Amino acid sequence: MQQQRHPNILFLMTDEHRPDLAGWAGNPVIRTPNLDRLAKDSVIFDHAYTPSPVCIPARQCLMSGRLPRTCGCQVFGEDLPPFYPTFARTFSEHAYHTVCCGKLHHNGPDQMQGWLRRIGRDCRITERFVPGLDMEELSRVRISQADHRWTNAKEVQRSGPGHARNTVDDEYTLQGALDILEEIFESPYYDKPQQNQPLLLKVSFVLPHYPYFCREDLFKYYLNRVPIYGAEQPLSGHPYLDTKHLKIGTDVTLREVQRTTAAYYAMIETVDGYIGQILEKLEETGQDPDDWIILFTSDHGEMLGEHGIWAKHKFYEASVRVPLFLRFPKRFASRHVSENVNLCDLYATLCDLCGIPIPSGWTAVP
Repeated sequence: MQQQRHPNILFLMTDEHRPDLAGWAGNPVIRTPNLDRLAKDSVIFDHAYTPSPVCIPARQCLMSGRLPRTCGCQVFGEDLPPFYPTFARTFSEHAYHTVCCGKLHHNGPDQMQGWLRRIGRDCRITERFVPGLDMEELSRVRISQADHRWTNAKEVQRSGPGHARNTVDDEYTLQGALDILEEIFESPYYDKPQQNQPLLLKVSFVLPHYPYFCREDLFKYYLNRVPIYGAEQPLSGHPYLDTKHLKIGTDVTLREVQRTTAAYYAMIETVDGYIGQILEKLEETGQDPDDWIILFTSDHGEMLGEHGIWAKHKFYEASVRVPLFLRFPKRFASRHVSENVNLCDLYATLCDLCGIPIPSGWTAVP
């Protein structure tokens, strides 16, 4: 069978996902059957790293194929300039139907950045990108980043069963992805399948990003099975790495840490279930996943209490290393790659795999 020159792409992404919390990564407690099924036939990158352990810079570096200083996104709140040559724009210009369901984390006026269709609940424009606003008036009514979330201690203390906004957002994302696949490949009402145009579908979930809330049944399953990360690890002594740390017994209790870890594990199993529904829908529509490029990764990791630190931001392995595999069995046999790779590499790599000219200055993974 002749290989399709411009294969369909399913780009799956989670948020704040530790690289060691998946069955295929060797974790004996976590249940990720759908990711494991994909990883079994994939090229797995054991040392994949984010260009920044912060959501927005990491995602914009991935979109641009550039490091933070080069693309101009170094801190939370910055965004790519309008009409930036993102990989979505490049694929759109080469006849791909580009659709993103879920989190993109744009804060500037160009909320599409090359995507032809976007389904999600995270569209937002910050005041720095809107000229002419009354900044004094805005400062009295806007919600600051500090007000938008709890402290790390309260995040840990309040963790457990619950249905937080992240889950609501991801349910919306999931339904959008299922609807798009049905519309393109089944189209039951008008019977006009759009199978001649290649599809780039990115499905970007928020889980397992904090707040640490999850389904009650999953929470109970993991509560007394999860390990405690960093319970006996000393602080580094570094003036930045030790900031905002939590000490067990002083700031939080050991049981609170265990509850938070259980909730985090449960959120990963939840998003694995979402991915399973997408794979089922793909097969239901008559698509063969072996004909698709299926990519899975995350924007950064989660410290989960190592060295007393929660969330990300710090250049420890748990925060900057990410899960990454690429499944395209008609071209690549399953294997592990030990060399270091970076999320910035995905732009040129996808172009190379799909027969799209790689823009000047970008490099594909060998």
